[in-house]
Amino acid sequence: MGSPGVVAIVGPTAVGKSAVAESVAVALGGEIVSADSMQIYRGLDIGTAKTPPAERRVRYHCVDLVEPGQPYSAALFQRDARAAIDGILARGSTPVIVGGTGLYVRAALDAMDFPAGETGTPLRAHLEERARAGQGQALHAELASLDPESAALIHPNNTRRVIRALEMLHEGRPYARQARDFRRRQSHYPDTRYFGLTLDRATLYERIDARVDDMLSKGLLDEIGSLVAAGLEDALTSSQAIGYKELVPIVTGGSDIAAAVVRVKQATRRYAKRQLTWFRADPRIEWVDVDGMTALETAQRILHLIESSGAQTQGGST
Repeated sequence: MGSPGVVAIVGPTAVGKSAVAESVAVALGGEIVSADSMQIYRGLDIGTAKTPPAERRVRYHCVDLVEPGQPYSAALFQRDARAAIDGILARGSTPVIVGGTGLYVRAALDAMDFPAGETGTPLRAHLEERARAGQGQALHAELASLDPESAALIHPNNTRRVIRALEMLHEGRPYARQARDFRRRQSHYPDTRYFGLTLDRATLYERIDARVDDMLSKGLLDEIGSLVAAGLEDALTSSQAIGYKELVPIVTGGSDIAAAVVRVKQATRRYAKRQLTWFRADPRIEWVDVDGMTALETAQRILHLIESSGAQTQGGST
């Protein structure tokens, strides 16, 4: 069957994106490009719901790129994801982008330019040291004097973003300009189809709870224990590592596991809500309600939408 250049399958956690995307990729003769900000880390397998290598039916990209705690960013993901996408296209295959990290999806597929943003630069170290010394408000005032448009977009208490804006100004790309680019939705790959998977909120939350329980039954605590033993506790307790940061105290100090599991489920539900808000703002996404459908049936629905639009395009050009 005919297919667009790129297919993107997005949506909230636990909605079933991975299984659907793999079925779509199999049907199109394509390859998967993961757009998940946690699946890039090696060793974070169970808690990030990675498809085990032995169960993958197609080739996967942008999984297990770096060690936990190693600096990574949307700009680096753009580089890695586009290299994978371009390679897949060059092989005559269809890239199927799947993930719930909205910024990573846009970094890969939209016309967005990121500043260099190198970590560990003397400028960043100097600015961070000033922030630790209580000069956060002064940093914002400096930004306001040098780049008032950017300063107006950033709350004075958001010191991390103020520092980033000062860095960007030094690099010659003001934060306000990037913000304008961010609001502009222009595809880097013109022949891209976006599909969002959705589900009744109560049912989605039930799936989230069941997924957390399943991760625990598969050995999530043992996985965390191994990572902690390898000296990666700080990386696991980062703000993004939902499911890890809440359970590290169980492994290290014997905290109440029942209460920790409740926190994991609550944090995951809040994250799913933020994901839905992000993706709902993108008018390019065609939404597919997966209620009552298997992953294969959902994939067939997406394939039908792709094929139907292709037939319409061909019909209109004759």
